[in-house]
Amino acid sequence: MTEKDPADKSFDEKRHDQLTTAPKADEGDAAPRVTTEKTDDGVTRIDIADTAAVRPGKPTE
Repeated sequence: MTEKDPADKSFDEKRHDQLTTAPKADEGDAAPRVTTEKTDDGVTRIDIADTAAVRPGKPTE
């Protein structure tokens, strides 16, 4: 298997490579952390993904 030229990689491929190269990294580190949704009036809504491993705010007990 040959490596793709980094210039030919998509944004998602580059992001995945960057987030999974650390020694203790796993696939979950590259999981999306935000979701975006464009509304009918042209506004883009950005939310924290439900599947994000780390979320802002106080942890629940």
